[in-house]
Amino acid sequence: MTEIAAKDLGIDVMQGEAELFKWFVASFLFGKRIQRDIAAGAYRVVVDLNKLDTPDRLRRSGHRRLVQLLGQARYVRYDESTAARLLKLCDKLESEYDGSLSRLRELGETRRGVERRLQEFEGVGPKTVEIFMREAARVWF
Repeated sequence: MTEIAAKDLGIDVMQGEAELFKWFVASFLFGKRIQRDIAAGAYRVVVDLNKLDTPDRLRRSGHRRLVQLLGQARYVRYDESTAARLLKLCDKLESEYDGSLSRLRELGETRRGVERRLQEFEGVGPKTVEIFMREAARVWF
């Protein structure tokens, strides 16, 4: 099976911060042990259909709403934990990086530094970082 790319989801990371955030959410969803089609569906339901495409919008949606949307997309195995971690991800991005992945990149300085900072987000492990950096590195390094 081929790896998912940002363009497969209609994301163009070269367009800047907003698109990078969408890719970060997608990478987070794809980084879990769940079928690719289900993860893609969850991304489309959360980001495309419900416009939860910024850290603030995603955070304001709340846990219950996120669980409902993930369930709607059949992302049910990890719906509760994924919803909680997405909210924490947005909180951390807002509180430590002014809601900006570009700020995270700036403070990370090097690719390794950025990868280390990404893994400090709860629920973001090596696989999520690998997926995200495949596209983000084209913009940042």
